[in-house]
Amino acid sequence: MSARLDPSWLVLASRESVDGLRCVDTFRRPDGSFGFEEFRRDPEDMGVWTPVAYFSDAAFASRVEADAAAERAVSWLSAESL
Repeated sequence: MSARLDPSWLVLASRESVDGLRCVDTFRRPDGSFGFEEFRRDPEDMGVWTPVAYFSDAAFASRVEADAAAERAVSWLSAESL
């Protein structure tokens, strides 16, 4: 888990790109809000997931809203969801 994600946040889903080099995690915070973050993994980083944006700052009322926002914000995710 990235240092950008608080350990108290519960990851509900982790959707990975076809090539395995990107992923988007959807999570729930203890206050009941939801969010998401995009990560990348590069061979030179020994496969460690590294956050690539600051999407985790946004809060959503439901997982459905967080997933929809992720699909709008992360171009490869919406393309692979079709």
